[in-house]
Amino acid sequence: MYKAIILATALFSTQLLAKDFQENQIDNGKVNANGKPVTLLGNGVKVGQQAPDFKVVDGSFVPVTLTSFKDKAVLISVVPSLDTGICSLQTKHFNEKVAGEFSDVVMLTISADLPFAQKRFCQTEGIDKVQTLSDSVWHDFGKNYGLYIKDMGLLSRAVFVLNKEHKVVYKQLVENLATEPNYEQTLEALKAL
Repeated sequence: MYKAIILATALFSTQLLAKDFQENQIDNGKVNANGKPVTLLGNGVKVGQQAPDFKVVDGSFVPVTLTSFKDKAVLISVVPSLDTGICSLQTKHFNEKVAGEFSDVVMLTISADLPFAQKRFCQTEGIDKVQTLSDSVWHDFGKNYGLYIKDMGLLSRAVFVLNKEHKVVYKQLVENLATEPNYEQTLEALKAL
């Protein structure tokens, strides 16, 4: 019953919040789903700027912010939904092939999935090096990074690398929601830290 109430609240709040978001002027027109452009809402970010803080929740609904990782480099892998094939591959890739090589970098995967779904996914798939965080409560990450997809309630696929001062040193906005990010470019950005 508790899960049903949270799900209903999250879905209702998604519709209300979308009305308050502005269109992302930096990245609009750059992402498509099934060949059709999607409208991104929120404030876009650029390489070189200070990364905006955000407030998301972990698997126990404990709030987590970017400032929780003070003085640490951070990779943020953003996926629409962990329960889809490409999002699953992306998260597994960073968990299995990247996190071990860059143990001094905090690895995050952020989606609009409910924390229950994220926790189940991590247990089933053995995700143990990447921390999954949910933007389903406040949609703060989607708004602050301009990745909230209008009329979908999901986040657009992207990858960010932040240095220890949390400046954006790399940004990859994946053009087609149905494709994986370019992992080689991400690795080069991590090696340059």
